[in-house]
Formats: sequence, C-alpha cells, structure tokens
Amino acid sequence: MGRVTERRPVLRIRDGRASSRPDTLVAEEPLEIRLNGRPLAVTMRTPGDDFALAVGFLVSEGVVGRAEEVANVVYCAGATADGSNTYNVVDVRLARGVPLPDITLERNVYTSSSCGLCGKASLDAVRTTARWAIADTPPVRVTPQLLAVLPDQLRAAQRVFDRTGGLHAAALFSPEGELLDLREDVGRHNAVDKIVGRALRDDALPLSRTVLLVSGRASFELAQKAVMAGVPVLAAVSAPSSLAVDLATEAGLTLVGFLRGGSMNVYAGGHRIAAEAGA
Repeated sequence: MGRVTERRPVLRIRDGRASSRPDTLVAEEPLEIRLNGRPLAVTMRTPGDDFALAVGFLVSEGVVGRAEEVANVVYCAGATADGSNTYNVVDVRLARGVPLPDITLERNVYTSSSCGLCGKASLDAVRTTARWAIADTPPVRVTPQLLAVLPDQLRAAQRVFDRTGGLHAAALFSPEGELLDLREDVGRHNAVDKIVGRALRDDALPLSRTVLLVSGRASFELAQKAVMAGVPVLAAVSAPSSLAVDLATEAGLTLVGFLRGGSMNVYAGGHRIAAEAGA
C-alpha cells in the first residue's frame, strides 16, 4: 500500500536565515481504474481508500448504485521490473448481469488532481444517468447556524492536513450536524469519490439525508457527484462555478458557496435553508 505522506529535504528560509530540514509532504501517485479488466480512467490521488475511490468514481459515472452490483474490487500487479505490486492499479468487477452504460464503453480518461473529468459531462448526461431524484421526502432542512460550524468540524478532523498543509477534504454530515465520514485527498473530487464509494460498499446509497461539505470551490464535477449519490445539500468554503449552479438548479440540489463563519451564499435550493428573511 502506498504511503499517505512522504519526507523530502527542504531549504527553509526564515527572516533571511537559511537552514536545511526534512519536510512532510502529501503523497501523490497515479491510480488506474479498470472495469471488468479493461482500463477506464487514471486519476492522480493520495494513496488510501483506493477501493472506495474506484467504486465512488463508478457511482458518479452511473455504472453502479448498489453494493450488490459490485462483485469484487482487487489490486492488480503493477508494471515493475521485479513484478511486485505497486498498488496503483485497481480492477472493479461487476456482478453478473450488471450492464455497462454507453458512457463507459469507449473510455480511457486521464483525471488530474485539480479538475476531475474536465469537459467530460453535460447537464443532459447527468440527468439521464442519475439513479435517484433529489427528493424532499422526508424533507431536509438546515439552519445557517448549523452550516456555519461545519467547516471548523471538517478542519478539526483533517489529521493528514495537519502534517502537510496540502490536502483537500470532503465531509459528510447529518442534517443535525453530526460528522458521518471524512476523507482527505490531493484531489477534492477524489475525496468525494472516497466518501461515496464507502457509502456504496456499506449499502448506504442514496445519501438522501446528508450534507456534503467540500474544501475549496464547488466545481461542476463535485455537483455531479453529489447529484449522482442523491445528496440534497452541497456546501463549499469557496465559490461555485456557473455550470455547478446550473446543474444544482436543474437537479434540485441545494448549493451553498463561500461558507465562512456565519456568511454564505445560497445559489440553488434555498428552500432547504431555514433562514430568516432580512433587508
């Protein structure tokens, strides 16, 4: 298994004075995801929760949505000189009878740690492949006061970030503010896939009574993953993209951006935010 962090020498300069010391960095390695033995995608990720990452990726692609649809997930031998396992290739085998959607038939996608599936999807693609509608039965309502404290809870639970300062995180909360799961990764979309994949392996999809909080911005890819997992509320500490807002509006997703302290912007799905009207 790959390491989450690595040590590297660094020249440290403080107040004009230089000194040499080791520094702890977040690890970044490629992960090739195979589907039924065929290469599907490569993503740059932080090692750890690789099986959940691969399965969560398939949820966002509309390939699977239930635990019983996955027969098994295994590491494949890597291409090393001595034939040892690099733990950088994962093969997901679907259960007998699970069909392959058209979007997966002719795929060989490279995903960077910053952008997810850049330029890949459209609003129509998400609409046609989403398994669950984001419904309000039973209704999910959250207060601005509850949302305001979630970023501090996420930050307090980021153990690897404390050592490296170089990781994104995604956290899943109940509507009452209970932290249900948190994953860290060099790519924010990978962190979300790890959460969704773990939920699928626990047979907990759809995540219809949860709030998903992500560090950084809310891109289209993150909104897509929330919709595909049935999450009703997505919050981000930074800005959303225009396409993320469009998707949230069409899918009925509540999208909150610039969540910082008691300040936030609600870009879609404001009916789930129990806020008092003001001037």
